[in-house]
Amino acid sequence: MISVAILGAGNVATHLFKAFSKKEGVFVSQWYNRHIDTLASYKNEVDVIDDLSQLKDADVYIMAVSDDVIANLSSQLPFENRLVVHTSGSVSVYDIDKKHKRGVLYPLQTFSKNAEIDFANVPICIETINKACYPLLKQLARSLGSPTKRVNSDQRRVLHLAAVFVNNFTNQLYRIGHEITESEGAEFDLLKPLILETALKVQNHSPFTAQTGPAKRHDKKTIKKHLKALENPHHKNIYELLTESIQHTHGRKKL
Repeated sequence: MISVAILGAGNVATHLFKAFSKKEGVFVSQWYNRHIDTLASYKNEVDVIDDLSQLKDADVYIMAVSDDVIANLSSQLPFENRLVVHTSGSVSVYDIDKKHKRGVLYPLQTFSKNAEIDFANVPICIETINKACYPLLKQLARSLGSPTKRVNSDQRRVLHLAAVFVNNFTNQLYRIGHEITESEGAEFDLLKPLILETALKVQNHSPFTAQTGPAKRHDKKTIKKHLKALENPHHKNIYELLTESIQHTHGRKKL
């Protein structure tokens, strides 16, 4: 049985707690957050605390907190030489106070508190300074049913950067698409099969070969029509930038 203490109460922390609570072989011994009221609804399921001095022995302490508080929180932990990990994609493992055994347990997925997550579809990237800590973190990730990958800091950093492009930026493009359809009373839902097909296509084809559309075809007439139809200058700038990027990738001239 692996004992885990969770520090933080954000999206990742909440999903980890819910997932661990359903798995055999893992016991969440405590859940810490500086604002204990945030954890009030879980007080009958786990020992919730808001005082770091109350932390008990655990095999792993998981800091699922904002990037900018990782270093400070790790330095405040009232013990040393225990395995302390964070869940960030962009923060160095060395940001954790050196008095601890340090590691990273980075779930490469988007998390929203109200959206269900199947951890079988969440790759967990693992990084440790001490090689002896790796098997325990791998076992912990595998307990969730997650595929695991051992990465170094540079690999994790570029994975996080790429994730911003394929997730955060893509979602913003969905939002722009939603605004555009709403402007004429068209149904955004009609685009959802296209969104799914695009995501499915890159499971078996590279993004390069999967690219379609007027920018790749260098369809000047359609591109000009689209630009004329865009009333929001911000949307027009994005259209032009992405069109230029696609044409650059596929050896086409600029607009």
